[in-house]
Amino acid sequence: MGRQETFSSAPSLAKVFVRAAVAGKKSGSTLPTSELVLAGHAVDRAHLMDYQRLCGFGVDDVLPHTYPHILGFPLQAELMARKAFPLPLVGLVHVENTITVRRTLTADDVLDVAVHAEALREHPKGRQVDLVTEVTVAGESVWSGRSTYLARGRGNPDAERGAEPPAIPTGVAAAQWSLPGDLGRQYAAVSGDVNPIHLHALTAKAMGFPKAIAHGMWTSARVLAALGRSVNGPSTSHVWFKKPVLLPGRVDLVVDRTQSPVVAGLRATRRPETEHLVLTLDTRA
Repeated sequence: MGRQETFSSAPSLAKVFVRAAVAGKKSGSTLPTSELVLAGHAVDRAHLMDYQRLCGFGVDDVLPHTYPHILGFPLQAELMARKAFPLPLVGLVHVENTITVRRTLTADDVLDVAVHAEALREHPKGRQVDLVTEVTVAGESVWSGRSTYLARGRGNPDAERGAEPPAIPTGVAAAQWSLPGDLGRQYAAVSGDVNPIHLHALTAKAMGFPKAIAHGMWTSARVLAALGRSVNGPSTSHVWFKKPVLLPGRVDLVVDRTQSPVVAGLRATRRPETEHLVLTLDTRA
């Protein structure tokens, strides 16, 4: 790891996205070696409750499985928006995410959040990179996440695609959710992720989508919340994002608890053949 940069507060995602939008073309084959750190973060309980309510988690002092991701994402975006980063932030597609929770975290924990980039590689549809987030409390490693992003472009047909996701469960839906048209704006208000593809149909159309699309990390959080409170303790999740969820829309949650790890997925209610995500969850006592 190279130079460590410490932040006392998270970078403004709105400013980061504006800076990325006006940046010129990027190229290169090496990643920046900097590690960006948000030091001594005290959890805002009001913010935590807003996140829990929006994603369907129980409202209490326990940090949801996915909550540290939104603390690390501004650092991810800041790193990807820099000139030294070889891929353009605008247009990157979040294709996979893994999270490991090593112990239950609460609002009393003071968090150090560190982000770095690694594993720039070819893909049949472009190039991929991993942004790794590590969370420590008083030097103890308590949470880690790996976000995989794809920059579409000229790819290498012989490149590795990575681990294939399991098949999405079939059968009767465990739940059905109606997602409002302003869900992207609601999640942006909590997460700070103001990517225009999520905010309004007009801004989404300008970037090639027919409608605004739900944030992938909202959909995965909502699925995890539905799997029960054990997800917030020691556990590992792996999600593959497939087709975007257009807003407004209706989706079905499907779950197979006969496997280990548990497999869950989201599919379109009207067109069940349209699969939005598939997720595995491994919990351990």
